Amino acid sequence: MTETGESVGARDQGDAPRGPLWWTRRRSAVLDVVLALASGAECAAQGVPFARDAGVPVGLSVALGALAGLALVLRRRWPIAVVLVAIAVTPAQMGFLLGTVGLYTLAASEVPRRIIGLLAGMQGLGTLVVSAMELQRNVGRDDYGYDPPAWFVPLVSVLMSLGVTAPPVLLGLYAGARRRLVESLRERADGLERELSLLADRAEERAEWARNEERTRIAREMHDVVAHRVSLMVVHAAALQAVARKDPEKASRNAALIGDMGRQALTELRTMLGVLRAHEGKSAGSGQVPGGVSAGSVESERPLARVAEVAEVAAAAVVRGPAEGPAESAEDLAVLAGGSEESGGPCLRELDALVGQSRAAGMPVELSVEGEVRSYARRVEQTAYRVVQEALTNVHKHAAGARTRVRLARRAGEVAVLVENEAPAEGVRGAGLPSGGNGLVGMRERVSAVIPDRG
Repeated sequence: MTETGESVGARDQGDAPRGPLWWTRRRSAVLDVVLALASGAECAAQGVPFARDAGVPVGLSVALGALAGLALVLRRRWPIAVVLVAIAVTPAQMGFLLGTVGLYTLAASEVPRRIIGLLAGMQGLGTLVVSAMELQRNVGRDDYGYDPPAWFVPLVSVLMSLGVTAPPVLLGLYAGARRRLVESLRERADGLERELSLLADRAEERAEWARNEERTRIAREMHDVVAHRVSLMVVHAAALQAVARKDPEKASRNAALIGDMGRQALTELRTMLGVLRAHEGKSAGSGQVPGGVSAGSVESERPLARVAEVAEVAAAAVVRGPAEGPAESAEDLAVLAGGSEESGGPCLRELDALVGQSRAAGMPVELSVEGEVRSYARRVEQTAYRVVQEALTNVHKHAAGARTRVRLARRAGEVAVLVENEAPAEGVRGAGLPSGGNGLVGMRERVSAVIPDRG
C-alpha cells in the first residue's frame, strides 16, 4: 500500500499528536530531550578532569559542560548554533555526542552545502589539534621507553579527526538526500493523483454532455417525425369533418375525435420534448462543449439514433394504411432496425413524396428544383429534408390552405432550400394545432451542426 504526500501530511497532522514548540511530532521532541540529557550528562562528567587540568572550580566547569550539552535540544531549530557550541567545547575535550549528533543534523538539514563543509572542517580541525596535542603529551609520558616514529602522531590524529567528523556528515547528507527524494516522489504522486482526478472529472463531464446531446437529438428527431405526421392526421380529420355526406353527425363526431386525439398527441410530445431539453437551460450559458469534444466525435456513438427513423416508418405505414402494403412497411422497419447504410434517414430524393403529402392534405404546394442532380453527404441531405418538412408543418399550423413554394438549388459545394408561403385566404380557419417552438429550435440545431461557423 502506497501513501502520497497529502495522506502522510494528513496523518502527521491529524492522527499523530503534534509536538510542542517547533517539533512537528511529540516523539521527535522526546528524542531530542533524551539526547540533550545524555549530552549534558556527558559534558558535565567531562568537566571534572577539565577543571582539574585547567585549575578552574569544578562546579563551574560541570555547570558549563552541562549547559553546553543541553544545547543539543535545539538541534532541529538551530543546527548551526549547536555545531558552533560543539566546536567551542572541543578544546576542553567535551561534547563527543554533542558534536556527532550536531554534525548529522546539520548535514541532513536544508543548510547550504558550503556552510556544512565549513563547519565540518572547523570541527575536524579542532579535533585534529586536540588529538595531536593529547597524543604528543601521552607519548612523552610513556614509562616503557617506546619511541614512536615521527608520522605516528599526525597519522593517528588525522584518523581520529576523520573518524569523528566524516561518518555523521556523510550519514546526514544521505538522510537529507533521501528525504528530499521521498518528498519529490510524494509531490509527483500528488500531482498524478490530481491529474487523474481532473481527467476523471473531465471524462464524467464528457459523458454527461454526450448523454444530454443524445437526449436533444432524440427530442429533435421525434419532433421532426411525429409532429409532421400528426399534423397531417389533424388536417385530414378536419377535411373529413367538412366533406362528410353519409351520416354527417356521426362522421363529424368521429372526425372531431380524430382531431382531438392528434392535438393531444402533439401536446404530449411537447411535454416530452420539454423534459428532454431540460438540460439546455443549465448549459446554455457556457456556449461551448465541455472537455473540448466536437459534435462529430459524439455523432458516431449514438445507440438510440435510429429510434426516430423507426417511428417515422411506423407512422408512414399508419398514414398509407394496410391497403398500400403492410409487408413493405414491415420490411422498412426491419431494415431500419438492422442499421443498413442505405436507410440513413430521409434524403433529397424524397422531397417529391413529402410535398405530395401536403398536397393531399389540401395545401397548394409548388416544388422547383434547380441544378444538376448531385449526391451530398447524408447529414446534409437529411438536414435539408427536415428543414423543408418543418416549414411545411408550420404552414399547416399557421397558414392553412396558403399557396406555398418550395425551391431546391443543387450547387457544386452546397445545397440551398427556400420555402415561402402566401397569406391564407380570408375565412379559412386553421386546424388549431398547438405549437411549442421546438421545431424552430431543432431546425437551428440541425443547420448549426452541419454549418457550425454560421450557426
